[in-house]
Amino acid sequence: MPLPSPDPNNRAANPVHDNVELNIMISEARKTVHTDLRGWLSHLSTTDRLAVIKPGAALEHELVAIAKLLDGRQAAYFPQPDGHSVPVVSGFMARRSWIAEAMGVAESELLATFREAAEQPLPSQLVPQAEAPCQQVVHRQPDVRAVLPIPTHSEHDNGPYITAGMVIARNPATGVQNVSINRIQVHGKDRMAILMLPRHLYAFYKEAERRGEDLPIAIVIGADPLTLLASQAITQIDYDELDIAGALHGSPLRVAQCLTNDVHVPADAEIVIEGRILCDEREMEGPFGEFPRYYSAREQREVIAVDAITHRQAPIFHTIVPAEMEHLLLGSIPREATLLAHLQRSFPNVLDVHLSIGGVGRYHLYVKLRKTHEGQPKNVILCAFGAHYDIKQVIVVDEDVEVHDPQQVEWAVATRFQADRDMVVISGAQGSALDPSTTLGAGDGVAPVHEQGVSAKLGLDATRPVTYHEHTFTRVRVPGEDSIDLAAWIESGRRVDFNSLAQS
Repeated sequence: MPLPSPDPNNRAANPVHDNVELNIMISEARKTVHTDLRGWLSHLSTTDRLAVIKPGAALEHELVAIAKLLDGRQAAYFPQPDGHSVPVVSGFMARRSWIAEAMGVAESELLATFREAAEQPLPSQLVPQAEAPCQQVVHRQPDVRAVLPIPTHSEHDNGPYITAGMVIARNPATGVQNVSINRIQVHGKDRMAILMLPRHLYAFYKEAERRGEDLPIAIVIGADPLTLLASQAITQIDYDELDIAGALHGSPLRVAQCLTNDVHVPADAEIVIEGRILCDEREMEGPFGEFPRYYSAREQREVIAVDAITHRQAPIFHTIVPAEMEHLLLGSIPREATLLAHLQRSFPNVLDVHLSIGGVGRYHLYVKLRKTHEGQPKNVILCAFGAHYDIKQVIVVDEDVEVHDPQQVEWAVATRFQADRDMVVISGAQGSALDPSTTLGAGDGVAPVHEQGVSAKLGLDATRPVTYHEHTFTRVRVPGEDSIDLAAWIESGRRVDFNSLAQS
């Protein structure tokens, strides 16, 4: 069903309150949409995609090792990890096809559906505390380590980490919320350290710090799969990702106000930690095994003071195994949708994009282009670099190449690319501070924040010429290979006794 695609930056011309009818249309056009975590886990269980682990897996490394071995095949559910009464789940969004299934769409429609939700957000619906499952149980002045089963993930991690916590905060200047997933190291019963990259949450914190104030936050653990996905949308500042979650749901997301601050959280989440990022306080955080599959440095980070924990009766704790498929896909799919929209505004003939898993779902972008002019792929490359500073390498291919198949992309580079003619290199650009290759030459010290992540960018034009002689760049294919019904031709169950064949 074609849907309008208004400019998301023009909020006056596109008020979110006018989107109810449109989102109902989206919802009716889709199959079953999984808007509840427990319902989604039940669905995975009934389709043999959830493994129930025997009680007793140690929270230090062992639990994560088991989840990692199951990554992409089955989600892992730990009913009693290390004797803790709160179960842990991991890996329930570890395949691209599962994410599309949770959204109720075909995998080919995944990016378009997410883009529609991002461009047509639906305001959340505030419900009273009595109607919010996430506030059924309240812990005042809690010991986070006693209430929650927080794993230690990788070998050199500096202690237990919350890795699937959606951090929600309000802009001190405007009151509009932001949602992000940040790594959080638990230091003590009510103190934690957080890594904030230079994005919206960090901007909110710096504004609060400028005012001499703490920044009130909530950390939501155990959200439904679509809200978790929406939290990773790449939007302009002052754009509440919970409204995108509502659009993905097809109805307003139920939210509740925290008990100790004015932050709104998903009412049906499993667990909420309420607290404050403290003004002018820092503690050592890290090292921690991050998505590039390396450890980030131990540095002074901002500090969270915990004020309360609320949760459902019998809550479920979600942990993400760093650098595995759930981590990579939750970050890459929303970015792909945003990058595709960004590129298509200037180049309508961009057909698809893919952030490769080999490029850790962040750094390497493949772009499918219906090329109309020589030189156009280089413009697309430059546009992609401007779309997000994390992108380190862009490969542009023709429309006959499937960008979700790394083997096809490599074939295009092998047969349509010449380094002295088709390569773009940009030195000294902003890149990802978590890319360890950007730290070369830093010595033993840690560079100041404004010098971290300086990176070179590489673009490859792996497209064929617009015109070429005869079949020089015609891809080999066999007539009928795309339309033959193979099952109709194979005689199921028939065997040939080759030993009894007549000898010539």
